[in-house]
Parts: sequence; structure tokens; C-alpha cells
Amino acid sequence: MILVTGATGKVGGQVVARLLGAGATVRALARDPSSARLPEGAEVVRGDLADPGGLDAALDGVDSVFLVWPTLAADHAAPATIERITKHARRVVYLSARGTSDAPDQEPNSILGSHALVEGLIERSGAEWTFLRPGGFAANTLMWADQIRRTGVVRWVHGAATRTLIHERDIAAAGVSVLTGTGHAGARYVLTGPEALTQVEQVTAIGEAIGRPTRWEEIAPEIALRELLDQGWPPAAAEGIIDAHARMVASPETTTSVVAELTGAPATPFRRWAADHADDFR
Repeated sequence: MILVTGATGKVGGQVVARLLGAGATVRALARDPSSARLPEGAEVVRGDLADPGGLDAALDGVDSVFLVWPTLAADHAAPATIERITKHARRVVYLSARGTSDAPDQEPNSILGSHALVEGLIERSGAEWTFLRPGGFAANTLMWADQIRRTGVVRWVHGAATRTLIHERDIAAAGVSVLTGTGHAGARYVLTGPEALTQVEQVTAIGEAIGRPTRWEEIAPEIALRELLDQGWPPAAAEGIIDAHARMVASPETTTSVVAELTGAPATPFRRWAADHADDFR
């Protein structure tokens, strides 16, 4: 039995579908099972990672967990939740993030600090573990969808920031390979797309996918920060996002071959992702 958390999300949902396709027995955790649209064959159970006391039914009989953590939002419950998970499950495959440090005190209250916290708890639990550390999700560019639909112009910061964005299906495929294979205990896998593109180039690729010109309009970092804060981002996390993109101007992200090594197929180019999601931008 494999439990998938975050099962209604972009990565978790594909993990569920791929595991079922591989013949695995799958249980999916959802806060609201009645609204979860998951493939037939998955057992959907109610649960919330922020409420460790309510997870026992979901964990009963589980051997492995594909763990997608509600970053920052559930960090207060992380020690108790990880203890509860690893009390039941022999193995945890955790969806972390590139740049996460092995030091447990990395940037408290930041996205990478949240991942470092959870990684440390899992590592010290005694369970068998594997950490997937993808770079930027291609799906994060959906934050520009409303602007592109309305005006064709993306107003954002650090257009020269260069990333190796990864398709969510490649993350899921790598996760399933780890969950169903052997020899991955104690591994920290950095997953990337096959190419490095600036944010300006990403916007151009989206325009090509939707058949409509798009362009970039640079804004000041302080304006971008204010917009993130207005959207409800915690200050440390918002500042971390802006600072990380500034660093990627000077030090572009590099690609790895890990997706191909784990799955046997090359990572998906961003232009293919944009074509797959063109309707989201139209």
C-alpha cells in the first residue's frame, strides 16, 4: 500500500495515476474526499497533514508514502506528523526542492527552510527515505496566466533570471520510479528540465504555444515584493522568492540528467509544457 499526500495537486495526482498504471495499491489523502477527482482504483481517505492525530486511519497498512508537504502552512505540526507517518510507513519519498540545505536551520520561515525542516525530521526518524529536489516547476508560470489572457504582457521582476523549469509529469514519473524501484534509499535527487531559459524566454515560449505575441515588462523588486505580500505571502517567503530570482540572474540554474536516469526518458522541454497548458493562457 502506497499513500500519496497532495494527491489532488499537479504532481500528486499524476503520481496516483502512474502508480495505478503500474499495478500498485494506492491510497490518496484528501482534506475533502467528496471533491477529489482521482482515477478509479485509488482509495481516497480523509486527512490533513496539519492534524497528525487524524492520520491513523489513512496510514493503517501503509508501507510507503509519497509525501507532498503543505509548505509553511503545516510546519507547526511537522514533528508530530512526521513521527506519526514514520511510525506506520517503512519508506518515505519526500517532494522537497532544489537548494534545500542539509542544515536544519536553513532560512527559518522560508520555503527552503520549511523543506529543510521536514527533510531533517524524516532523516532522523529511522525510516528509509529518498528526497526529490526539483528545481522550479514549469507550472509556477501559471501565475502569469491572467496577465497573458488580458494583455499579453507579463509584468514581473528579474526577467534575466535563468531557470531549468521541470514539467510536473517528469517529477511524478521520477517519484513513481523511486517508489516502485530499489536502490534509492538515502538519495537526494536534483530534478530539472532539459534546458535553461530566462523568464523572458519562458514568456516568449508561452506566446508561441498560444499563437499570440507576448512580451515581458520589467518591474522593480520592491513592487514585486509588495504584490506577493498583498497576495498573502509571508514576508520571509516573499523576500526569498525575489532574492532567489536575483541570484539566478548572476548564477543561472544548471541542468541535471537525473530525470532520464530514473525514468529512462529525457526530461520534457518547457515549450512542450507550454503547449500542454496552452488553454490555461488563452
